[in-house]
Amino acid sequence: MATAHIGAQPGDFAEVVLMPGDPRRAQFVAETYLEDPVVVNEVRGMYGATGTYRGTRLSVMGHGMGIPSIGIYSHELYEFFGVRSIIRIGSCGAIQQSVALRDLVIAMACSTDSNWQDQYGVTGHHAPSASWRLLRRAVEAAESRGLPHHVGTILATDAFYSADPDAWRRWQALGVLAIDMEAVALYSTAARLGREALVLLTVSDSLVTRAELSAEERQSTFTDMFEVALEVAVGQ
Repeated sequence: MATAHIGAQPGDFAEVVLMPGDPRRAQFVAETYLEDPVVVNEVRGMYGATGTYRGTRLSVMGHGMGIPSIGIYSHELYEFFGVRSIIRIGSCGAIQQSVALRDLVIAMACSTDSNWQDQYGVTGHHAPSASWRLLRRAVEAAESRGLPHHVGTILATDAFYSADPDAWRRWQALGVLAIDMEAVALYSTAARLGREALVLLTVSDSLVTRAELSAEERQSTFTDMFEVALEVAVGQ
């Protein structure tokens, strides 16, 4: 049945969903890679489609910006639409000198400066992580293509414009590779519901070097990441 945020019906989504933040990026992936994509969601402009890739049924849908947004969409896909695995395909800001523009970051685990996890009421801090099965396939796919890639911890932050512009340096000192704004909710939701998740990110800017990609480049030039995600999806 349709939910408040997804206007689809049972069976409209495949068991595996690729999720970029930008719905236009979701449309690009569907129209470029999927055979016979059928639009299954347009509520709030959040494009979602289902088709096939190399004979495997696969869906792609945007998840919006920020931890609460992906928390809503991932929960509804897992809980109400029979989705087993979600692979986020997004962008990130590098905070290590060794992580360059356009490199692939495969998020093994996620730290956060958000209090979103407080809802769980645990005494301490939960460290959400990727599905090992999906992560291993992503590393193998990146290696087989000879792609520059990094595997490790990222930071999911609430603040794009931080009041403390040097806060990232403290995370850098702990070995965190890069920053996004969503991964902690996806990994935590998957853990709580007993599902699988993986976060694949392309470096779109660097807080270290101040280099960055344009909005157009972020929209359509992350093809290496898309193809790694597709290989992970069809290999399940």
